[in-house]
Amino acid sequence: MMRPAPRLSLQLNRAELSWREKLWHINWTLISLLTTISSVGFLTLYSAAGGSLEPWAVKQMIRFAMGIGLMVGVAVIDIRVWIRHAYVFYAVSLVLLVAVEIKGTIGMGAQRWIDLGFIQLQPSELTKIALILTLARYFHGAAMQDIGRPTFLIIPLLLVFAPIALVLKQPDLGTAMMLLMSSGAIFFMAGVRMWKFGLVLAGGLGSIPVAWQFLREYQKKRVIIFMNPEQDPLGAGYHITQSKIALGSGGVFGKGYMSGTQSKLNFLPEKQTDFIFTMFAEEWGLIGGLVLLFLYGLLIAYGYAIALRCRSQFGRLVALGITTTFFLYVFINTAMVMGLVPVVGVPLPMISYGGTAMLSLLFGWGLVMSAYIHRDTPIGRRGALDD
Repeated sequence: MMRPAPRLSLQLNRAELSWREKLWHINWTLISLLTTISSVGFLTLYSAAGGSLEPWAVKQMIRFAMGIGLMVGVAVIDIRVWIRHAYVFYAVSLVLLVAVEIKGTIGMGAQRWIDLGFIQLQPSELTKIALILTLARYFHGAAMQDIGRPTFLIIPLLLVFAPIALVLKQPDLGTAMMLLMSSGAIFFMAGVRMWKFGLVLAGGLGSIPVAWQFLREYQKKRVIIFMNPEQDPLGAGYHITQSKIALGSGGVFGKGYMSGTQSKLNFLPEKQTDFIFTMFAEEWGLIGGLVLLFLYGLLIAYGYAIALRCRSQFGRLVALGITTTFFLYVFINTAMVMGLVPVVGVPLPMISYGGTAMLSLLFGWGLVMSAYIHRDTPIGRRGALDD
């Protein structure tokens, strides 16, 4: 009887590791980076509440503890389980988005949440992860000849635009943009040619006049104010004007922890959510902001490094997709508070107050960790171990 080749034997052994053995393969450096960044968030939320754990910091700590447990649980699950159930996860996320339209909770003029009692569930956050899993499943094992055929891209395009249409109806332009950009990144990483992106971009630019007519009035104001914030400094331009004042007043070294005047005097709006980076930069200055961005950069670099080490296309695309989505969170939020892009409802990951966003992101990083643990596991087209 022939013995399995050493390389194949290693792959089989890694695929059949017990849960306890898989815990030893968890990337604890990744967990340390996530914990460090989240701890910055706890301290900032404590400051935002005027030196109190209530109402934001303590809840965020509890959610983080729950999220870390979820992340480890997701990480040790065989990656073949995720590829087999990717479409089911996508279907559930679509059902939840429809449920928001039927029985959703309205907040700040938008219907985006489902009240579960113990948490306000925002299905659009879960959809970001579900869409990545689904596209990775679809492109897994596809030959370049398949990807080169325009008809092959019809199904994934429908998979992308279905949730985007539901999210835009809420309305949530920021999340819709993130779904589109993260999906585009997976299309690119799967091997779709650049000229096809050029066609889509040209079509998108050409449809701007039509799309403008469907925007809500406040969304139009955000775009106009982005071009000229001084046009309405006490109205639509108030958020970004106060954000720039707070960022500038922090200087190089900041005003000190819990000493930010713009936030303490309540000039800075949404200081615990969308504009929390502004509050942090006011207290810790340019140096503190750069240190935080450096930590984000390390985490993102780790995610991409894990993706490049994955043998299977599914694991590689999932890790690339989750990491790119995390990058988009950081980029859009920080650019928004600096006035580089229009104001949209995108939180600063692991720092802004919010339960669904934190839990969904940690779930996503659990998938990245699963890709790392099972990085040498070859996966067949239907999620089975290759021969």
